[in-house]
Amino acid sequence: MQTINVAICSYGMSGWVFHAPFINAHPGFNLYAVWERSQKKAANDYPGIKSFDNLEEMLADDLIDMVIVNTPTYTHFDFAKQALQHKKHVLVEKAFTTTVAEARELVELAKQEERILGVFQNRRYDSDLKTVKKVLDEGILGEIKEVEFHYDRFTIELSPKAHKETVNGGSGLLHDLGPHLIDQALYLFGMPQSVFGYISITRPQSIVNDYFDVLLFYGDFNVRLKAGLIVKEPQPSFIVHGSNGSFLKPRADVQEDELKKGMKPGTADWGKEPEDAKGLLNYLKDGDTYRNYIPSEQGNYMELFEKWHEAITQNKPAPVTGEDGVNVMRIIEAVQESNKTKKVIRL
Repeated sequence: MQTINVAICSYGMSGWVFHAPFINAHPGFNLYAVWERSQKKAANDYPGIKSFDNLEEMLADDLIDMVIVNTPTYTHFDFAKQALQHKKHVLVEKAFTTTVAEARELVELAKQEERILGVFQNRRYDSDLKTVKKVLDEGILGEIKEVEFHYDRFTIELSPKAHKETVNGGSGLLHDLGPHLIDQALYLFGMPQSVFGYISITRPQSIVNDYFDVLLFYGDFNVRLKAGLIVKEPQPSFIVHGSNGSFLKPRADVQEDELKKGMKPGTADWGKEPEDAKGLLNYLKDGDTYRNYIPSEQGNYMELFEKWHEAITQNKPAPVTGEDGVNVMRIIEAVQESNKTKKVIRL
């Protein structure tokens, strides 16, 4: 198996939780380097990893094949652009960029440099969404009539991460949790015809948006995407109604919590939800109603990294492409425009 040397742009939470464990565990990747501005922590977990003091020095290392840009959103465009110009394949954390124009420029640059560019949308590989996709693929719900996805939390306190709570191009919940929900909707249903969005600030002392309510219009049905930080008792995070039945599913993927506890991916039970997190399927069959709690699919973020290795070594598409990132940014900009004008925005 061809080995890909990977460098990570930060060893904060996303680095040590979402990226390093999977790169280290995959036999086709080598966790080669990390950019650490002050504290040098990566070597404590991964002895032998190379630590760089600045980005320019790291990108100048010709042994690096792939760079993961997992720094604050407002830096994504600049850092990804520099990495592509140094002939590196680039995986960018969400939100992909701060604007559609930036996203499109990166896609064009990747084509010019003949490098693979993609977005880290790990939530496509959550147990929740994989279960929703299975139900949709089976067609048991009939014609889809209404969909609602939530990403709710109860976090009144401001984040200690300054870049999340100060006004910049990538701050606010629409750029934080929004890309997850939007990408999931586009992954399952494609691009909508038009968008209506509402954004607001709900927490005391917050100066960035921390609530959004977005409607994606598909013609025959709508998809509603909602997220808020003052939701003490959340409703099911995935609600799908069809002409033949309904499916309701709580958000229960365990991978992030397992990673934060220091657990490593690759075990047989990795990504298995607790039994009480099953989704409720209520549907008609031959005139009779069936109402059952169905087992969840097993979550596995390693699928994303496996597909990334195939993209680099076998010339296959990235699992979440730069074009996918552009489309998410198109929705975000449409939501911003809709919130400003109080109008439906056609795409």
